[in-house]
Amino acid sequence: MSKKFVALLFVVAFVFSLSATSFAQGKAKPGRVEGKIIRSDKDKSNFTVRGLTTPNEWTVTYDASTKWTSQYHGDKTVNAITASDVKDGDRVICLGTYDDKMILHAATISKRLSHSPQ
Repeated sequence: MSKKFVALLFVVAFVFSLSATSFAQGKAKPGRVEGKIIRSDKDKSNFTVRGLTTPNEWTVTYDASTKWTSQYHGDKTVNAITASDVKDGDRVICLGTYDDKMILHAATISKRLSHSPQ
């Protein structure tokens, strides 16, 4: 009987540790930022985006794992680009996770192109 009880306690402790770990990792909230880049700092791997319809500004950071793309509005073709292809004034859509300071750590950054190629 005591072996079963100890085994049950072990299983409960194991499940609790898994849920606690996933809860701690769950602090990062998924997020999306869309707008125009108003200033960038390539040395610090970040830029500030101002919303298109609101005056809100967000800081977006990126790293070597960030996927960079570009796409014309309404086009299905997605092009691979690099951070050097994005500059102040460009419209972007950034997907990633917010940290506790509400800074978006981008997993993907898509530069939006204004018209389809002819």
